[in-house]
Amino acid sequence: MLVPIFRFLSRFPLPFLHALGAAMGWAIYAISPSYRRRMRENMAGAGFSQHLHAAVAEAGKSVLELPFIWCAPAERVARHATVENWQLVEQALAHGRGIVFLTPHLGCFEIVAQQIALRTALTVMYRPPKRAALKPLIEGARARENLMLAPANMSGVRIFAKCLKKGQPIGLLPDQVPQEGEGVWAEFFGRPAYTMTLPAKLAQMGGAEVIITYAERLPGGRGYRVHFVPFTGSLDGSSAEQARTINAAMEQLIARSPAQYLWSYNRYKVPRGAPPPTPATTDGART
Repeated sequence: MLVPIFRFLSRFPLPFLHALGAAMGWAIYAISPSYRRRMRENMAGAGFSQHLHAAVAEAGKSVLELPFIWCAPAERVARHATVENWQLVEQALAHGRGIVFLTPHLGCFEIVAQQIALRTALTVMYRPPKRAALKPLIEGARARENLMLAPANMSGVRIFAKCLKKGQPIGLLPDQVPQEGEGVWAEFFGRPAYTMTLPAKLAQMGGAEVIITYAERLPGGRGYRVHFVPFTGSLDGSSAEQARTINAAMEQLIARSPAQYLWSYNRYKVPRGAPPPTPATTDGART
């Protein structure tokens, strides 16, 4: 049922979908106390409360733009995106050691992979949906020419390792809460967050280069500007120190467009089976 709905919505202009999404964002914010509380708490803790009103609208846009990003013809979607600093990627590709693209839940993160895949082959990690009805929509819409999917499990990690050994780029969301045993507690905007250890481990395979990227949502439905930013942190040290370094890089990126971060995401939850955070688990990861 969702696939026909998404295909129908994908026919509408992006400015209309963004306007409708902004209204939907406010509707959800008004009727859901838990959603409202989490967004306020996360933004206040990060020091971005002044961007709350804009963030409510941007969160709604992030939902209503998905039919366009996933189901509209690829050439139509591509016309709505421009790319900045692609030469950074070209230089990394020329080195032949592989690239680890890190994209947080910032702006339209779904279009980033598509834009990269228009220029070079890319394999991205995704978490298979729990509902079977969503599987054809998510997997079918995301997998496009030059864009391959790797599931968020050991099979996907092996696929990533093979890609990097061949000098090929991979991409993942470093601020997605991992499952128990796949992360460490590291500070994120001043609070302990269960954080992936996988990005640092992958980057160390053959000396792969790390590039941070995000797609800024332009006002008025004018499209997106995809940014590529060099990663300047050191991934030496313990897993917790590496995780904190990556979190710090994500914080700096989010500060560029704080209203477009997905603040309603439960970034600070304790995954089932994971030990709760203690001062000892986060002190060593602070910078």
